[in-house]
Amino acid sequence: MTTRARGAVDAVDAFRALHHGDAPLVLPNVWDAVSARAFADAGFPALATSSSAVAATLGYADGEDTPPGEMFAAVARIVRAVDVPVTADIERGYGLAPREIAERLLEAGAVGCNLEDSEPAARGLADPGRQAERLAAVCAAADGRLLVNARIDTYLRGADDPPAAAVERGRLYAAAGAECVFPIAAPPDHLPVLAARIGAPVNALCRPGSPSPAELGALGASRVTFGGSLHDRAAAAVAELAAGLHGGRGRL
Repeated sequence: MTTRARGAVDAVDAFRALHHGDAPLVLPNVWDAVSARAFADAGFPALATSSSAVAATLGYADGEDTPPGEMFAAVARIVRAVDVPVTADIERGYGLAPREIAERLLEAGAVGCNLEDSEPAARGLADPGRQAERLAAVCAAADGRLLVNARIDTYLRGADDPPAAAVERGRLYAAAGAECVFPIAAPPDHLPVLAARIGAPVNALCRPGSPSPAELGALGASRVTFGGSLHDRAAAAVAELAAGLHGGRGRL
């Protein structure tokens, strides 16, 4: 194993261990080098990117509108800016084959990724068996150097029984090699059952009005992320600043 490969394994092992602590791993979702440095300097032990926030920063809409080369370049800039592990939100993988997904993530220096199980063209859910095969292929190509967080979209896409479907998919994805599962938009009071029945670390989404990261952890979340909400707060602050300065009458 090369020195670079050994370093990648060490970094992902450290990131992996953070999913199994006494408290949930709280991962701020960042969008550029400046935001990444701010959260790393605040003491967070690892960071995640937000696909929607990175897309907005690059001038694209969310939903795989960003060219993959630009998305992975943005991830690489964020990784270079900080000394903590960074995992990347890459939506469904931008149409790339599993091996190329793994290779591009590793080239960017990421320690992991989110992969979601929606089918953008059909606006529905991917077949769970095919999604599990895709996840397994990414994990095999990464050879232990990436932690895959499998996003489960049953609560977003109108599944007949979202919690039952999330459990079924979560078990399949964990068996395929995903080391964390993300039933996005699951109500907080569903977390205890999801965590117990899936039997793998569960990522919960913290958003305005939701329980705090510590409270989500007490409900069963092993990992807490924020989606695009942190970028939304920052963008709102910039808009307020711009409005106050418009016309030359405002002050900093």
